[in-house]
Amino acid sequence: MIPIQHYLLLSAVLFFVGVYGFIARKNLLAILISVELMLNAVELNFSVFNRYLFPAHLEGMFFSLFGIAITAAETAIAIAIIINIYRNLNNVDVRHLDKLQG
Repeated sequence: MIPIQHYLLLSAVLFFVGVYGFIARKNLLAILISVELMLNAVELNFSVFNRYLFPAHLEGMFFSLFGIAITAAETAIAIAIIINIYRNLNNVDVRHLDKLQG
């Protein structure tokens, strides 16, 4: 059996790569992927803690499935917004979003 520390280290790496991508990137799609990485790290934590703390129960797995469903809905809405921004500005760079104000 793989120790819990390995899973938590993987989850921490995923989360902080997502945070770095969210802060450093200027493209809306790259920012969306970074948010997805952070959410996947959280869902990995749900599954790992459920497996190690309550192996006979499935609450963590259900939370993970619910999180995946919410993430899919969030991604669909975000991509629709990004497509709409692209139609108006012909790019998806965060620095040019102030042109939508007026």
